[in-house]
Amino acid sequence: MPTPPDMTTDLAPGVLDTLQHQVAVFARRAEQTRLGGVGRLHQSMDRAAYLLLNRLDQEGPMGVKALAAGMGIDSSTVTRQVAPLVETGLVKRTSHPEDGRAVVLQLSPRGKARLDEVRASRRQLMELCTEGWTEEERAVFCTLLTRFNSALSEVHSALPQVPPAS
Repeated sequence: MPTPPDMTTDLAPGVLDTLQHQVAVFARRAEQTRLGGVGRLHQSMDRAAYLLLNRLDQEGPMGVKALAAGMGIDSSTVTRQVAPLVETGLVKRTSHPEDGRAVVLQLSPRGKARLDEVRASRRQLMELCTEGWTEEERAVFCTLLTRFNSALSEVHSALPQVPPAS
């Protein structure tokens, strides 16, 4: 694909300017579509719910603190985001097997089925968006996007945390 005339290819500052602009465009497009997939499930699960359910599916039952730490967010944020998932039956709250006072969050069978539906729908969306790509191009994009997200997370973690304004 030819480079649009307004985009330069030299690294400083052209490529970095193009990169920051394309990341901003990606964020806007992702929010517009919510990367919700296609078909009847389009825009069917918000980002926070998807990420929480996905983590519980991949790592199994865990407490709020462990879930928050693994996602790099505050425990109070996890508690707030999990509440509607518990109310709708996608997540179950159970007692910790070793400490009955502690609460463990677990993906319910209904939550697992819903997550599988959303994943399939999102997979279709990714297939549509990368329709003209080779498998190698898809793999390279996944590798680079994963690397970018990891670097972004590391940079964010290293920044001094400013308390929210009251």
